[in-house]
Amino acid sequence: MSLTIRPYYRPSPMARMMDRWFEEALAPLSERFSEDTLSLPMDIQASERGYTVTAAVPGLKAEDLTIEVLGNTVSIRGEVKAEPVAEDEGDWLVRERTYGKFARTFRLPAELDSERVEAGLENGVLTVRLPKAESARPKTIAIKAR
Repeated sequence: MSLTIRPYYRPSPMARMMDRWFEEALAPLSERFSEDTLSLPMDIQASERGYTVTAAVPGLKAEDLTIEVLGNTVSIRGEVKAEPVAEDEGDWLVRERTYGKFARTFRLPAELDSERVEAGLENGVLTVRLPKAESARPKTIAIKAR
């Protein structure tokens, strides 16, 4: 999945739905039909210095998550483990929570400085700060007058 950031562009709900449909349709079969793959909803915000990724991971601990950065590609993986339930506690009336592994990989428009990536987890929200590499940051050039 690649991410193109366009200033002042807000996709309509229909455009977002179509984007998601095409992403799912073009995903590898092993990814689309695997029962143990969950989705990871996230927000990505861009600034001059880098990117901030915010993802909802309720109930997970830091040791349940893995983040990898290579060039401009970021991968976030984890697993929601099923809670053991004793058989003598009764029958399920409703069981809607999902369990299993999840993975999300995406590309950002600029190279990242993987040495300075920071990640934090608070109240079920994962926040990853991804600074741009120095070569990808805009530079102000002083003009010499003669």
